[in-house]
Amino acid sequence: MVIKFLSALILLLVTTAAQAERIRDLTSVQGVRQNSLIGYGLVVGLDGTGDQTTQTPFTTQTLNNMLSQLGITVPTGTNMQLKNVAAVMVTASLPPFGRQGQTIDVVVSSMGNAKSLRGGTLLMTPLKGVDSQVYALAQGNIL
Repeated sequence: MVIKFLSALILLLVTTAAQAERIRDLTSVQGVRQNSLIGYGLVVGLDGTGDQTTQTPFTTQTLNNMLSQLGITVPTGTNMQLKNVAAVMVTASLPPFGRQGQTIDVVVSSMGNAKSLRGGTLLMTPLKGVDSQVYALAQGNIL
């Protein structure tokens, strides 16, 4: 009787606790991976913390191109000195098996000399994969 009791006690002490794991956390399908996306865009609505356009001409050039696509012509030779716009790079990771309409997080980084992007709005920015195809669009408020 004592031997049975000690055996049962040893079995209880030796056994490990069972732990549930999701199969997707333990496996990886060959050839399935995240895809890195990248895009170039503009953040507007910055309260004086954007690029100093005299030092970052690509910001002004991008803004002129965008306005032109919207049907607005900026007179040649106009020297726009804006401090509420910033040129940015936008990066994201598209998860494997991502679905159409699924939201993903993006990282927005200043390319010029903007002091802060906080409170600005990212204008619609196409995000491309390594094959130069557009896989996502990013836009919205910068937190």
